[in-house]
Amino acid sequence: MSRIRLFCLFSIFALSLSASAQRSSVPPVVLISIDGLKPDYVLEADRHQLKIPNLRRLAKEGAFASAVTGVTPTVTYPSHTTLVTGVSPAKHGIYANTPFDPFSKNQGGWYWYAEDIRVPTLWDVCAQAGLKTASVDWPVTVGAKIDFNIVQMWRAATPDDRKLIRALSTPGLLTEAEKAIGNYPEGYDYTVEADQRRAAFNVYLLEKKRPAFLTTYFAGLDEVQHAHGPDSPEAYAALEAIDVLVGQVRAAAEKLGNGKAVVAVASDHGFSPLNKSLNLNAAFREAGLIEVEAGKVKSWRAITWNSGGTAAVMLNNKMDEDARAKIRQILQRLAAAPESGLLKWYEGDLAQKLGGFPDAAFIVGTKPGTYIGGALESPVIRNLKPSGGHGFLAELKEMDSSFFIAGAGMQAGKNLGRIDMRDIAPTLAGLLGVKLPTAEGRDLFKSR
Repeated sequence: MSRIRLFCLFSIFALSLSASAQRSSVPPVVLISIDGLKPDYVLEADRHQLKIPNLRRLAKEGAFASAVTGVTPTVTYPSHTTLVTGVSPAKHGIYANTPFDPFSKNQGGWYWYAEDIRVPTLWDVCAQAGLKTASVDWPVTVGAKIDFNIVQMWRAATPDDRKLIRALSTPGLLTEAEKAIGNYPEGYDYTVEADQRRAAFNVYLLEKKRPAFLTTYFAGLDEVQHAHGPDSPEAYAALEAIDVLVGQVRAAAEKLGNGKAVVAVASDHGFSPLNKSLNLNAAFREAGLIEVEAGKVKSWRAITWNSGGTAAVMLNNKMDEDARAKIRQILQRLAAAPESGLLKWYEGDLAQKLGGFPDAAFIVGTKPGTYIGGALESPVIRNLKPSGGHGFLAELKEMDSSFFIAGAGMQAGKNLGRIDMRDIAPTLAGLLGVKLPTAEGRDLFKSR
């Protein structure tokens, strides 16, 4: 073997060792999502009389946003994809929780599959850098490039859903973990008790698989707020229970990092009380834009794609100016009736600037308290049992989400002010020592 070849091999080996040493010196980074966590729950915990020491500790020891401006629409799947890509839904491709399905052929399926994400994720760039990744129940992760992945997926709401999750997760991972710590929750089980079970799987992955980057999702607070409303005693009890889980995951991450870890808590949206629904499709049917047979859509010229307090109005034919004019008249009439709950609508360039539903003719938003319902029959305006919801326009303060982050070297108690949800992914990328060049947001610690 020539000296030149030996020198080249030694240089490659040395560079590899150097890169490996550099990667191992980066503290583990954990991103915890608490679905529906309003920032005031933590920042004004005393006012709410909340006992949440672990979340308050994050805000005290690290940095926090006073508010996070979300994406369009302010619902779980588009928001969670923005959290790991740093781009708006119009760019990453996860436009709502569920795909557009006017004839209900998808049987209630959601945007479960990572192949629908059109830009690199944090997991992707970590893989390129040789960093191990792990995830527990993060939305849109079926088929994602994650080393140790327990996917989010459901279909039957029976024990068969656990088999489905086992089959779609990293081969052998769920079986291995269940043998050590017991059964994983069934598919759509988003009680606080299910969050407690999932927390144990996070601790297991941190201890046994030692990832550099872990994402996890707790949804019990969201479910309780949907049922009982925000700022309810039930919501407070759920958050106090989830706060314990944040402490468990943080302790496991810091043990992995020999006392050093970066732990971030984010949420996807805020919450609003609900008491009414505005059923635009019923109005469209009255105007001859939807044809119904046996209670189902037979044909349509215009129809809504609903996401809580926001809807995209879709045209079957984008050149159908008659349908467009009729929709505009309907919206103007409803906006003039305060009882409708319609707040505003956007079309054309103004709709495009919202960063969601790129093919929509109109994007409609209601006032907090009013959902956009899916009923095809009159009445257009209906009363609802008091509850809670989200999906309203991101410009509304009620939809503000949360961001707290603490770790080695961070300035204690640093108020980042109002940030954009697209800032979170590039900020975490910087802490991981990787680049996310497609991100539309900024690294919060390098741009100030």
